[in-house]
Amino acid sequence: MARIGTSGWVYPHWRGVVYHGPQSSWLAQYVAEFDTVELNGSFYRWPGEARFASWRDRLPDGFEMTVKAPRGLTHARRLREPEQWIERVTAGLHAVRGRRGPLIVQLPPTMQRDDARLDHFLTALPSWTRPVVEFRHPSWNDEAVFELLERRGAAYCVMSGAKLPCILRATTRLVYVRLHGPDPEHLYGGSYSDDDLAWWTQRIREWEASGHDVYAYFNNDGEGHAVFNARTLKRMLQP
Repeated sequence: MARIGTSGWVYPHWRGVVYHGPQSSWLAQYVAEFDTVELNGSFYRWPGEARFASWRDRLPDGFEMTVKAPRGLTHARRLREPEQWIERVTAGLHAVRGRRGPLIVQLPPTMQRDDARLDHFLTALPSWTRPVVEFRHPSWNDEAVFELLERRGAAYCVMSGAKLPCILRATTRLVYVRLHGPDPEHLYGGSYSDDDLAWWTQRIREWEASGHDVYAYFNNDGEGHAVFNARTLKRMLQP
């Protein structure tokens, strides 16, 4: 099984490129094409439970909303003493039940490896949240870290982007891919070529063949590239 979507959907610069009509109709237009989305606004400001419930009521059966962990937990606290944040996060995730995808936890690029802190966080986090960890500091790229993720049932986030290591590693049945754009110098920039997307199609098919569920999100939102690339990848993955 593979789900393909974008990181976020509320982008004013997609108006006229992707969306037509008022912003209130954008989510409906998005779900008409895709079966998953990565909620990244939750990183900047964690929504209330009523907001999550509203999204749940507007999303169709079979659709999954992945939620990005708040920066208060990942960047301000850097996973220290996570229990209070975890209580807020799980309350929001409960409110979107039935439409809930994984929880993506993006660590800051300045946060160096700390196995004990990561282990404490993952132990405190309920397994039903299906956590995915995106490491931005190179010190985390170690076999012992991958083994820690496996023990705690957390997925490693495979990354594609400027100066980010693309490590094709699966630590759970869930394989999670964030495609940050092909621009060699800038994150979130550029549009993937058909050759790039054909390569990713092959990797996704390999993961599927080995029994993995794949979630892939395009984060290169400029000029609507994320939507165009997601559409092409979906088409390439069709039997």
